[in-house]
Amino acid sequence: MNRTLYYLFDPLCGWCYGAGPAVTTLAQSDAVRVKLLPSGLFQDDGARPMDDAFAAYAWSNDQRIERLTGQPFSPRYRDQVLADRAQAFDSGAATLALTAVSLTAPEREVEALKAIQHARYVEGRDITQPAVLGEVLRSLGLDEAAQRTEAPDDALRAAARARIAEAQGLMQRLGAHGVPTFVLEREGRQELLHASDVYSDPGAFVDRLTAFAD
Repeated sequence: MNRTLYYLFDPLCGWCYGAGPAVTTLAQSDAVRVKLLPSGLFQDDGARPMDDAFAAYAWSNDQRIERLTGQPFSPRYRDQVLADRAQAFDSGAATLALTAVSLTAPEREVEALKAIQHARYVEGRDITQPAVLGEVLRSLGLDEAAQRTEAPDDALRAAARARIAEAQGLMQRLGAHGVPTFVLEREGRQELLHASDVYSDPGAFVDRLTAFAD
């Protein structure tokens, strides 16, 4: 397969969660190879405390995403995640967890991302905690990735930084702003895709991308 779809995302991005059905469908197809690249949007300098104002903003935005995409944001998420003032809005641990999957079972990273997002937005679990992320990965049989997530070493951190740098480099080079961002690479050329259908009509987005790839 000589066509690659780069999916630039952040594990705490609600709009990326909204794009999940299309990403899952593409990962299961033979049209393209899907490569996940975390952007680092909500970690390090992008992380922040979960205060009342931000929680209200996030919930309002999440409800808009749910109406548009059908992806659920549960009352449990609202009450156990957004209402938890001890829980930072920080995607660093989840990015490390997904990087651990990319190093140990790369063909299952989309599945792992879906499970991590489900744990947060539906089950109301704190995916900023390595122990919780380890439990999610073990539930998928990804024991090696879980172990590395719970005890991250320098090699894992370096791999995560490299993935973020690749994502940010793509965004700068192609003029992309924000996530999710989709970049199609074919015959050595990279093209930024307009992805409005990924929310309103994920089937149309998949069909259009398959046509691009033919």
